[in-house]
Amino acid sequence: MERSGKMAQIVPERVGPDHKFKFKCHKDVGCFTKCCRGINIILTPYDIILLKNRLQISSQEFLSIYTEPHLLEKTDLPVVALKLLDDEEQSCPFVREDGCLVYESRPSTCRYYPLGVASLSHKEGADGDEFYFFVNEPHCLGFKEDEEWTVREWRQDQGVDIHDNINAEWTDLVVRKRSFPPNIQLTEKSKKLFFMVSYNIDEFKGFVFESTFLQRYNVDEEMLEKIKSDELALLKFGLQWLKSVLFQKVPLKQ
Repeated sequence: MERSGKMAQIVPERVGPDHKFKFKCHKDVGCFTKCCRGINIILTPYDIILLKNRLQISSQEFLSIYTEPHLLEKTDLPVVALKLLDDEEQSCPFVREDGCLVYESRPSTCRYYPLGVASLSHKEGADGDEFYFFVNEPHCLGFKEDEEWTVREWRQDQGVDIHDNINAEWTDLVVRKRSFPPNIQLTEKSKKLFFMVSYNIDEFKGFVFESTFLQRYNVDEEMLEKIKSDELALLKFGLQWLKSVLFQKVPLKQ
């Protein structure tokens, strides 16, 4: 999560899973919902699935209404960020004075706050170990609460361990691309495939079952049945296929 506007940049503190901190956010905290305004939230594939199902719209509709395109830093990969309202505070479209309308389906970044995960933007400096950023924003009064957590406990309580597990294939793909030399760029077709598999799960399902995909790639019957009805299985299948397409040859049917 990044702050937009001209606020002073806050230097994050690198922490591990057993780092302890005090934090609690609730309606009686004076800054309640302030962290939901003036932000930049890059959405993950699982975020899109949760939110579009919560709103009962297609992935294409969600992308059109609630997101805006970005290029992920140090890569040429197309990603999407949550589109903020055009109001004075640049508010999240789902925030109200009494809280979040989609709280149970909120994005991974929101769940992590006041932590940030290092996987996407700082993996090259992780020395092989996962690490996190703990950012104590001056406006946040939640740090003055007495409830104590470890990073590990916070991740489990907020459900981000589940999110990270589901997004693992996507994160690995992004990290691989980040390691490429700057002069190696993906083709426009590859970028479109990356975007479709990552964010437009409904379009990808049509791509698999309504195009010549199954004539060109070997997919066993058990997998086919699973991905017809299970969006998470379809996402995992798509990301593994995409990784093969981008980084190695895929076996074609004879």
